[in-house]
Amino acid sequence: MREILALLCIFSCCVFLSQAQSYDDKRCKCICPSISSVTNSTETSHMARIMYITNVPPKKCNCDGVILPRIGRELQGKEQEFCPRCECKYENRNTGIIKVVVIIVIWVISILVIYMAFLIILDPLLNKRIKGSYQEHTNEDDEASAAGPMYHNMSLRGNVLNRVGHQQDKWKKQVKEQRRNIYDRHTMLN
Repeated sequence: MREILALLCIFSCCVFLSQAQSYDDKRCKCICPSISSVTNSTETSHMARIMYITNVPPKKCNCDGVILPRIGRELQGKEQEFCPRCECKYENRNTGIIKVVVIIVIWVISILVIYMAFLIILDPLLNKRIKGSYQEHTNEDDEASAAGPMYHNMSLRGNVLNRVGHQQDKWKKQVKEQRRNIYDRHTMLN
């Protein structure tokens, strides 16, 4: 259990510390047609679009500030024909909040998985303890007076488990009855 929590802490620290160029909070994203659409070469298809992502100020988020420094030599003087076909958008996002939300979701899922494992382990123990300690009672007054206060303390401890087991058995019987009615008799319980 402690090992799992330690691994989750290490993982969450690594997520916070890792930052890459494509995950900057502020960036300029330009989508342009392929260079062959302007240069009339047949190397690539005319339908292909190329995405350029760069970290520049908002004023330089255009064809002149992002695309021409990269591919200006390949355009060979056809910049005026190529640039109007490009769409440039400046994006401002908060990756810190995104990371926090992802970590919270991972923690919640981890807690639910641990809880589910706990219930899976606990179910056979409850069923064994309840079925092993079950005795048919005919007259509770006689048994209570014969056993004395010791029986009373033990009954309080087992009372919760007995109630849970009784409700679980009752629910299982109702589910069996409902299935039998639906599939065999084609009727529903009220």
